[in-house]
Amino acid sequence: MSKAFPKEERYSLTDQARRASRSVAANISEGWRKRRYAASFVSKLNDAEGEAAETQTWLQFAVECDYLKPEDTRALYAEYDQLIAMLVTMQNQPSLETLRLAAVSPSESLQV
Repeated sequence: MSKAFPKEERYSLTDQARRASRSVAANISEGWRKRRYAASFVSKLNDAEGEAAETQTWLQFAVECDYLKPEDTRALYAEYDQLIAMLVTMQNQPSLETLRLAAVSPSESLQV
C-alpha cells in the first residue's frame, strides 16, 4: 500500500506505519516467550496493542492525506480492530489455561 505514497512521505508516514505494524508482531512474539511471567506477558501484549492502534492512526493519516482510498483501507483497519480485541482479551485473561488454548507446539509449527 505505502509504495504509492509520495516520496516526501518515505521517511515519515511510510516509515512510521511500517515500524508500528512490524512492532505488533515483534511484541507478541517477545510476550509469548515471557508467558511464564504474567506481568511481563501482559506488558508486551499492551505494547503490541499500542502499536496496532498506532498503525490504525497512520492508516487514517494516509486516508486524510488522500494517499489511500477509504475503501482500500477498511478491511485492514477492521483486521486491526479484531487484533486489538484479541490482545485485550489476552491481557485481561493471562492465565495459563487461556494460553494453552492458543499455544501451538514447536513440532506442529516446524513441519518441514
